[in-house]
Amino acid sequence: MSTFTTTKHHHTNSKQCLTILAVAILSTLALVSGTVQAAPLPMPSMTGPLQTPSPFQFSAGPLGKLDITGVMSGMGVWQDNPVNTVSPDPVAFNGYTHADISNGQIFIQKTHGLIQFFLQAGAYNMPALGTPFLSTGATTAGYYGPLPQAYLKIAPTKNFSVLIGKLPTLIGAEYTFTFENMNIERGLLWNQENAVERGVQVNYSAGPLSASLQWSDGFYSNRFNWLSGDLSYTINSANTVSFVGMGNAGQTGYSTLATPVYQNNSDIYNLIYTYSSGPWMIQPYLQYTQVPANPAIGVGRSTGTRGAALLASYSLTPHVTLAARAEYIASTGNAADGALNLMYGPGSKAWSITVTPTYQNHDFFARAEFSYVQASSYTQGDVFGPQGTNPTQARALVETGFLF
Repeated sequence: MSTFTTTKHHHTNSKQCLTILAVAILSTLALVSGTVQAAPLPMPSMTGPLQTPSPFQFSAGPLGKLDITGVMSGMGVWQDNPVNTVSPDPVAFNGYTHADISNGQIFIQKTHGLIQFFLQAGAYNMPALGTPFLSTGATTAGYYGPLPQAYLKIAPTKNFSVLIGKLPTLIGAEYTFTFENMNIERGLLWNQENAVERGVQVNYSAGPLSASLQWSDGFYSNRFNWLSGDLSYTINSANTVSFVGMGNAGQTGYSTLATPVYQNNSDIYNLIYTYSSGPWMIQPYLQYTQVPANPAIGVGRSTGTRGAALLASYSLTPHVTLAARAEYIASTGNAADGALNLMYGPGSKAWSITVTPTYQNHDFFARAEFSYVQASSYTQGDVFGPQGTNPTQARALVETGFLF
């Protein structure tokens, strides 16, 4: 997730980011030497259209056979009305154009036996609509570190498992990292949700039903007071519906880059429908969030957001796919009644449109993106431009690289 609030971030220079990427690449080259390819894996999760190739498989002695995949990619960004973040903050990007690493990651996992695991290591960026763009070094250091996801999986049967560690969130229709999604940037609704959490998760499936229950630290707060649940029903091979909910069972009164204080004390619910058949993938979903009143953390009035989104992609050819996303989100209350600022001022609203054509040929991929955000009922100083007074922002991005 990304927050709408301007925050002073920890400084991480490009040298550290490049070091992380170099370690990931060298480790990959060392591990895959003399390996064989196996069947595709379920992790990392990917909506498409990008498809990960078959993993490299190697013997790790007493650990047995392990699988390894990875991604190396870079991106370029153009935007109008850049946000003038806290000066002289060296981390947030205040300009019109920028180039950076988007991913330099490897994934090592064991997917068989009673004891399994998943490790994700490297550098990454998480660009999101309507929020300041951060460098890859700042993103990696300020959010989840160079090991963003890592967990142990205990799987006594194929229908039941327990995960322990740094886990992907259950909430939302979009995944965390650029290559996992049909769009390069995450959307406006994603900004109200968490992405990675520390905790324990129990999974169970029976026929068309699958369920997950998670106890975690929510927005990466290191305070284990969040409860999450996901219930999904597979109607048939093309249609699935899911209901997801999560909330803070206690309170957490501090804020970091990864832990916005208001969202980290909220309740979040999603209703997600997914259709996937032939060249089409269509996914509408609804989002409801609410931050309960709690004077102890500065919340004098309960405030929430209500959002809806439609994501869709169509495969034009075996190598070319066109994806699009449309969103609308509104926050409750107004400045006069003491509502919180969860977006662009109390009671603000916004809509967005994103279009992303993608080309992939074996391991190589390249994609372009155009996005546009329009805010309304906003507070002067809380939107876009050097003075925070412009209600619109357009962006154009390109991302290219390799999945291996």
